[in-house]
Amino acid sequence: MSIDYKKIKTETNTETRDTTEFVKQTGNLYETVVVLSKRANQIGLEIKGELNGKLSEFAPATDNLEEIFENREQIEIAKFYEHLPKPTLLAIHEFLNGQIYFRNPSKEPIIK
Repeated sequence: MSIDYKKIKTETNTETRDTTEFVKQTGNLYETVVVLSKRANQIGLEIKGELNGKLSEFAPATDNLEEIFENREQIEIAKFYEHLPKPTLLAIHEFLNGQIYFRNPSKEPIIK
């Protein structure tokens, strides 16, 4: 499932947060940090793949340095992705809104 990160309204700057909000779902701040970091990595890879796909359309067929030129559309695409919220902020937004599914196998009962 691909999420449209362009439509998510979240902060674009880091801000001080109340750590008790992060402990509510997991019961452990460090576990929350692990969940957030894994989700941020997933988001970052998804955005990077999408950006690379769009920029590959502009890749020249040959590797001739003389043919490299400034492409206005390519610059606009890059600027757009630069202004998206960082993956960490998107992960925090999803976590605080209960949009991340996670589980801790070590907390699950062992069935024999």
